[in-house]
Amino acid sequence: MSREPDDPPEAAFRICMVCTGNICRSPMAEIVLRDLVEKAGLSGRVVVSSAGTGEWHVGEHADPRTVASLESRGYDGSTHRARQFEPAWFDSLDLVVALDRSHERVLRSWARTEEDRQKVRLLLSFDADYAGRTDVPDPYYSDAALFDSVLAMIEHADRALFRQLEPAFRQPAAS
Repeated sequence: MSREPDDPPEAAFRICMVCTGNICRSPMAEIVLRDLVEKAGLSGRVVVSSAGTGEWHVGEHADPRTVASLESRGYDGSTHRARQFEPAWFDSLDLVVALDRSHERVLRSWARTEEDRQKVRLLLSFDADYAGRTDVPDPYYSDAALFDSVLAMIEHADRALFRQLEPAFRQPAAS
């Protein structure tokens, strides 16, 4: 995975949120989870990124409705640029979070080992309040109201994910 200038040391826990084009759901999930990490003072321990399974939007900003929805809830999505998930990234990732079952299938098909396949999880699987649901709806072909609804769902599921992982993040780094 290409390293970003502000990436913490190799010991950091790395999470990648994945949707189809990396302009709607996965940027929301990335930005919300990163906000939780920062507010908990764990930026040096956790790296959150996002990507898409397709290349259609690589290099583009997040969808304007994504940015507007995020902004309405106090998040900044203005600097996001879409990119496509690369199977080689599995080597440096600890968790790959799919926003729906189609992404989960694609990611698992790209995984080279069983260990890589085990890194792939559905976002809603972390949230007991969404028991029985697997997919975060794709708002791309809908209106701003669905973007807001999807963001609320992602915020809830990201908080559940963070609650499960935070105790491990607070453990002393292995030497």
